[in-house]
Amino acid sequence: MIGRRRERAAVQRLLDRAVAGVGGCLIVVGPAGSGKTTLGDVAADLARQRGLPVNRTATADGTGPQLVLLDDLDRTAPTVDLDSLVRGGAAVVATTAEARPSGQHLYLTPLTEAELAALLPDTPSGAVRAIWLLTAGWPGPALDLAASVPTGADEDAVVEAALTSPSRGQFLVLDMGLIRLLEDAASRALPPALRARVLVRLAAEMLGDPSASARRRELVDEAVRLARDSGDPGTLAEVLDGRLHAVWDPGAADERLTRASEIIDLSRRAGDALLERRGLFWRFTALAELGDLDAAEAALVAYARAGERDSDPEAAVVALSRQAVLALVRGRLGLAEALAAEVEETGRRVGLADTARLTASLRGRMALLRGEAAGEVQTLRALARRLPGQFFEVTAARALAESGQVTEALLEVDRLLPSVLAGAGPRWLGAVADLAFVASFGAAPDAAQALYDALLPYAGRLVVWGGANTIAGPVDDYLGRLAARLGRSDEASAHFDRAVAQEERLGALPWLAATLAARGDRTQAASIAEGLGLPVPVGPPLPTEPSPAGVGPSGAHREPGADVWKLGRDGDDWIIDAGPEHARLRDVRGMHFLRTLLAAPGQEIAALDLVAGGVGLVAPTPEPVLDTAARAAYRRRLDDLAQQLDTADRTGDVARAARFTAERSALLAELRRATGLSGRARMQSAEAERARVNATRALRMVLTRLEPVAPIVAAHLRASMHTGGFFRYQPAAGGPARWQV
Repeated sequence: MIGRRRERAAVQRLLDRAVAGVGGCLIVVGPAGSGKTTLGDVAADLARQRGLPVNRTATADGTGPQLVLLDDLDRTAPTVDLDSLVRGGAAVVATTAEARPSGQHLYLTPLTEAELAALLPDTPSGAVRAIWLLTAGWPGPALDLAASVPTGADEDAVVEAALTSPSRGQFLVLDMGLIRLLEDAASRALPPALRARVLVRLAAEMLGDPSASARRRELVDEAVRLARDSGDPGTLAEVLDGRLHAVWDPGAADERLTRASEIIDLSRRAGDALLERRGLFWRFTALAELGDLDAAEAALVAYARAGERDSDPEAAVVALSRQAVLALVRGRLGLAEALAAEVEETGRRVGLADTARLTASLRGRMALLRGEAAGEVQTLRALARRLPGQFFEVTAARALAESGQVTEALLEVDRLLPSVLAGAGPRWLGAVADLAFVASFGAAPDAAQALYDALLPYAGRLVVWGGANTIAGPVDDYLGRLAARLGRSDEASAHFDRAVAQEERLGALPWLAATLAARGDRTQAASIAEGLGLPVPVGPPLPTEPSPAGVGPSGAHREPGADVWKLGRDGDDWIIDAGPEHARLRDVRGMHFLRTLLAAPGQEIAALDLVAGGVGLVAPTPEPVLDTAARAAYRRRLDDLAQQLDTADRTGDVARAARFTAERSALLAELRRATGLSGRARMQSAEAERARVNATRALRMVLTRLEPVAPIVAAHLRASMHTGGFFRYQPAAGGPARWQV
């Protein structure tokens, strides 16, 4: 119970009250290894010293003074009535990893470095510090780690542990304990080669922090310089590998291929089998990015065989997962599903930390191919909350578009475009491609152009996420969609032709079906999709171009007059006549709003004017959501929280850091709600807000009623309607040349 005097005292008070006939409950909260079980054992000893019976079951019965110990309240909660036990005079000590809505909580905290030293009296101070930094001072993990420290470990244990301790982080998930240890090691005076290894590992471990890109580059630049000066092939191979992890330039696929060959050569000279396998995997990833999947598959086989040679079970799991990715690319879904199941089973058996993420990525991609995108939205949004800055919300927007929720998906383009364009890292190119897919359904031309410009340097390549755990098609497919959205049909055709040629060469049938559908070859796309057992891929509405009567853009028959769609009154009803689709809808307010917008394509109409039926309804002067004094107070508190978070991180106080992080997130959310572009105060008017809400709701109701009877018209309108303080009908591709209203 070193460092647990406060907790022991709380238990003693609870037991003394029970002896006096007063029941009570103490809920002990802490993560695994925090000492909850040990505290329960101490409580049992203290109870027996006071003559109190001890019951360790959730079905404790009887009344009168006793101690009831409930380990893992999350598991036993449905079967225990805490209030009844307390009323009967029992002292209840329950442990849990998550706080409950009510009750007296006792939060366990990590041990200080001095307390950990007292717990490990025979461990050298350097090793104690390394253990404390790695485990944040939690006693269970600290004791487990201390048992593995070799006898005779000296003061160099911090640096040794920094270089050899396995990372507990997952892809893009930080291992803060290891980062603290590496920061400590980097602050010491070290020989050049040793310092190079520490710096590059620190940079690689920080990959999951989007705000640390400049620091990562500084660290790796110094590490590479020191490693090359050392003349040691093993050190240079390790540093080059770490550099590829830490600084991911989406445009540097050729450099990755060159560096992979250098790593393989250096590691073989140094006799380092692990680094050789890493070089082989980098070769696979770079070849996939460059669109040479046959060569990439050969590199993957070489990587898997090297893993077999060196008895590395994790390499086998990684190779299986990438073979599943390649199976998906070629439309072999049955094989991909079998491989994903094997990845899950084998990965859990060998303890691979990324197993859940690998299988979730594979199954998410299968769901998109099978037309089950809607079920992925909430999962992706949950990942976005857990891993901010890693673009999961962009893929959620794509899932919305693929599931037919186009209006909501297009709103995400407006929200996410600035952060995506300013982003970087191993997931960046995939995020731009996903946002381009959404934008092709009807985003504003300037947004589509910005995405086109961002993607154009990567034409001819494949969209590869990170270490090729997902490959999402040719860049030219996305460029073609954007060019079509911008009305540049010649450019769109050229991009689509290049994408089709690439897909045919690779045998990538699902991609081929999607590109053909986007290009307008729906019949051929449907034939391929049917052969694969997949639904016809979702694509943006096709552009409507002037053509001879009776002939559409791809030569298919069209009804005369389909380039002019009509909306008009028929008594108390409204009639829509849109080529092959005809619909009759009853009169509601939303139909009047729709007619107003269709009559003024491309023009913004204030929500107040739309609701009023014309200009003339004037709102009072809007007021800021937060006044200047409130915003200043929020920012002062954020500065204070930043300092306290830094202190909590340095001391390993996980509980305080979690509380400060939650408060900081709440404050930032409130500031975002109250702040517009460039940090300006967001103004609000009650009348304007009511008009916005009412008009949006009314239009959505019209579109919902229109979908069953005129799905093409409904899809076009969802892609074309922009709502907010100002409403606009911005005609998206796939609609008429004009509306007659």
